[in-house]
Amino acid sequence: MARGVGGQSPSNVQSYLSGVSYPASKDDLLSAARRNGAPPDIMEVLRGLEEPEEFGGPQEVMKAYGQERRQQ
Repeated sequence: MARGVGGQSPSNVQSYLSGVSYPASKDDLLSAARRNGAPPDIMEVLRGLEEPEEFGGPQEVMKAYGQERRQQ
């Protein structure tokens, strides 16, 4: 499994998105992450996600998350 710096592995990120109903907007993801206590570094990456109209599921979120992390 891929590991990120500062606890930003995909499984850690998904734990902060617990409770999201898909399809979900980026605002839905940010609200869930905030509610679940995501640290500032994860919130920053989520804010920077390339935003489709909606994310169809966790796999789409993780794909966008990985792309955003590579750009930082």
